[in-house]
Amino acid sequence: MTDIRAVIFDMDGCLVDSEPMSLETLAELMAAEGLHATTDELRRKFLGMSIQAIVRQISQALDRPDLPDFARDFEARLLARYPAELRVIPGIPGLLDDLASDGVAVAIATGSSVRRLGVTLEVAGLADRFGANIFSADQVKRGKPAPDLFLLAAERLGIPPEACAVMEDSPHGIAGAVAAGTRAVGFTGGTHLEGMRDDHARRLRDAGAATVLPDLAGMLDALLDRQTTGV
Repeated sequence: MTDIRAVIFDMDGCLVDSEPMSLETLAELMAAEGLHATTDELRRKFLGMSIQAIVRQISQALDRPDLPDFARDFEARLLARYPAELRVIPGIPGLLDDLASDGVAVAIATGSSVRRLGVTLEVAGLADRFGANIFSADQVKRGKPAPDLFLLAAERLGIPPEACAVMEDSPHGIAGAVAAGTRAVGFTGGTHLEGMRDDHARRLRDAGAATVLPDLAGMLDALLDRQTTGV
């Protein structure tokens, strides 16, 4: 019998396939500031980081004290694309149904802003799945890879971190989950990882993932740390 009583999901790249849009929008805004990078370079450097942390690094690269409108413009451009382009990761509704049937609590811990979190869940039709158990990097002092966000989620759920599992697609997120004392499971099924899944899976394992899956087949057992037997 599993000891896992709650599963905490990263949002972008795990629940919704939003990362390609995020990377494209980020590249466009950076180019307007004179910094040119491919989406692959941005994916490797920034995946899993909050926009605030990303803006700090861009400011340093530009040797400018701040970029007051960057985060606002990024979010506005990105959210404008969501109604037409945002898609739920295939299999997520079924996974959430299975967790509910097993009596496992669920929550979200995302580097996205509170506003983006709310809009994403509404557009994706997932708002009712999580209720109040949704947590943003806006609510903690340190975002991923610090453990703060996962510790906040566990505290609000009333479940010890060691009885929680985390599903993450970024090395920063996996590192934060491990630091919080949760079971960390990597996921590489988002379209933003096409062409680099094997390399990214290695990075997730190096960050401390207990296991890494390329799709949601077997994810329930991986999150609940249930041993399965194969042929």
